[in-house]
Amino acid sequence: MLVTEKDKIKRFYTALLERDSQYVGVFYVCVKTTGVFCVSTCRARKPKPENVVFCTTSKDALRHGYRPCKVCRPTENVDEPPEEIKTLMRMVSAQPERKLSDGDIRQMGYTPETIRRWFKKHHGLTFQAYQRMIRVNIAFRELKNGTRVTDSAFDSGYESLSGFGAAFKNVFGVAPDDARDRNVIYIHRFTTPLGPMYACATDQGLCLLEFTDRRMLESEFRDLSRRLRAVIISGSNTHLKTTEKQIGEYFEGRRMKFDIPLVTPGTDFQQLVWQKLTEIPYGTTRSYGEQAVTMNRPSAVRAVARANGLNRISIIIPCHRVIGANGQLTGYGGGIARKKWLLDHESKNL
Repeated sequence: MLVTEKDKIKRFYTALLERDSQYVGVFYVCVKTTGVFCVSTCRARKPKPENVVFCTTSKDALRHGYRPCKVCRPTENVDEPPEEIKTLMRMVSAQPERKLSDGDIRQMGYTPETIRRWFKKHHGLTFQAYQRMIRVNIAFRELKNGTRVTDSAFDSGYESLSGFGAAFKNVFGVAPDDARDRNVIYIHRFTTPLGPMYACATDQGLCLLEFTDRRMLESEFRDLSRRLRAVIISGSNTHLKTTEKQIGEYFEGRRMKFDIPLVTPGTDFQQLVWQKLTEIPYGTTRSYGEQAVTMNRPSAVRAVARANGLNRISIIIPCHRVIGANGQLTGYGGGIARKKWLLDHESKNL
């Protein structure tokens, strides 16, 4: 539907100017002068406010005669890697010991600078650093399986033990010989209609699911590593594959419950709060006070709110279903705009 409320239009236009990723998928901006529609993070030149209208779905934008922007590709899952990135990732996965230089990338017809910018934006490191991390990750897995440090170093493409040791310690914070007794947390990035998400899992279950622009994300990574005495490495396992599949079904409106094993280290009180969150039915809401009452702790409203904020597994542990006593939407790690979208999405598909 077209957005007509003046305050909402003003807020959406500000988000467009600031390229606010929390509004990705929440609105689509239709530009009258060009006939295209975009998402909030589009890099294209910003239109004047009198030249735009806002829609809440891409289908509405198409119905009103607008075509998808070629820059931000709003009808696709936002931040889906372009084909050249997928090709390079497949090559690194198939031959991790091979080092792809800028010259190799140019011979393939790609621009190294473009590749570097994409990796910096979406992974916080260059493509060369991404390659090194993949090699170190593989070496770590071999060490866990009993392979000697020397063999792991040379099998993963390093030409010297000193270079391997320095790279290993830079990634994991410990020397290779000290890493064998550490647990492993696999991290996987995937896209959704509301922007990309990170999922983390151990062999026991899912331990983190967050939008990649969450402000506390780095602190959550450090806290998880400390609590589980683990290192976080790029990779996947059964729990991560199941998570991506079920979250996709949730966004399509085909799933209301999840059956993924969860790993949620925390205090007994936090564990109880998170358990009670999973009991809030799909498409409904509960106030912090009501949540405290279900725990037989009616005076612990603030403590309940703090524990909600420390939830690391969004959507599956549905802290977005908790609202203020006055019915207002309150803090959410993924942003209030996403919280409203999720509640509207569930209400519509109930």
